[in-house]
Amino acid sequence: MRTRMIMLGAVAAISLAACSNGSGGGAYGGGGATSTSSPPGGAAATVATADAGTLGTVLVDGTGHTLYLFESDTGTTSTCTGTCAGTWPALVTAGTATAMSGADTAMLGTTTRDDGTTQVTYDGHPLYLYSGDSAAGDTNGQGIGGVWFAVTANGTPAKAGSTSSSSSGGGYGYP
Repeated sequence: MRTRMIMLGAVAAISLAACSNGSGGGAYGGGGATSTSSPPGGAAATVATADAGTLGTVLVDGTGHTLYLFESDTGTTSTCTGTCAGTWPALVTAGTATAMSGADTAMLGTTTRDDGTTQVTYDGHPLYLYSGDSAAGDTNGQGIGGVWFAVTANGTPAKAGSTSSSSSGGGYGYP
C-alpha cells in the first residue's frame, strides 16, 4: 500500500509538471506534438456513464476509462497542447460521437483542435483521458492541480473529493 501511494504521488508530480505554466510555450503545456486518444479503426467515439464511488456517476469512454475536463479551457477551445496533451490525451472522434448508458446526446459536441483533429465535447467542455489511469474505473486524474476533474453526467466537474484517487479493481463494475 505504501509503495502504491508513493507511485501515485510520483504520477501526480509528473502530471503537474507537464501541465504547469512553464516557459515551454502554450497555456498549461509546452510546444511540440499533441497527443490524442481515438477509438480503434478511426471509429466514432462513444461516451457513457459509470459509477465512480465517492465521485458519483461520471462520464467514461467506450472502454470504460474516466473522462475529464480542464477548467482552464476557454469554452470549447482546448488549451491543453504540447506536453500537457501527452499527459491528458484528448478524446477525439472520426465521426459523430455517440451517447450511451446515461450520457446525454444533446450535450455531446465536437471542437477542432489546433492539430486539426476533432475533439469530443460535453456540455461545451473538451473531454480528455488521463495517462495515469491504466484501467477502466481508475480516477487518478481527479483534482490534479485543482483544474482537472472527472465530468458528471450533467456536464459539471465531479468535485466530491478533490485529491487523486485510484481504483485497484472493482471500479465501474470491473473485477
